Amino acid sequence: MLQERADVWWASLLRTRFEDGAVDVAWDEFVRLFQAKFVPEHIHHRMEQEFLSLTQGSMTVLEYEARFAELSKYAPHIVTDERRKAKKFVMGLKPSLRMRLVAFDHRTLNEALSVACRQEGEMEQYLE
Repeated sequence: MLQERADVWWASLLRTRFEDGAVDVAWDEFVRLFQAKFVPEHIHHRMEQEFLSLTQGSMTVLEYEARFAELSKYAPHIVTDERRKAKKFVMGLKPSLRMRLVAFDHRTLNEALSVACRQEGEMEQYLE
C-alpha cells in the first residue's frame, strides 16, 4: 500500500517539480520531501524528542548506534556535521563508557563508535 502510494507520489513529483526531465535531486532533499508527505508531523516530532533523550541504557554499543542512526534522521538540525554527531553519540553512552571517550575530540561517528566498541569489549573482559 505505502509503496504504491509512494510510487504515485514520486511520479507526480517528477511531472510537476522536475518538468525538464532532470531528476538530479540530492538524497537529503528526497528524504525531506518523502517525510513531509508520508510521516505525520506529530510522529516526526515524537521521534525527534526520542532522539534528543536517547541514551545507551541497557543496549550494547552497537544496538545504541543502530537506534541513534535510525532516530537521527528526524533531527538533522541537531547533528549537522560529523563532529556534532559524534559528540551527541558519546554523550548518550553509559557513564562508564562516556568517561573513557569524552576527553577525546572524535571527528566522526565511526571513530567514536570504534573506540566505544573497543572500550566496551575491554570492560566486558575485565568483568569476566
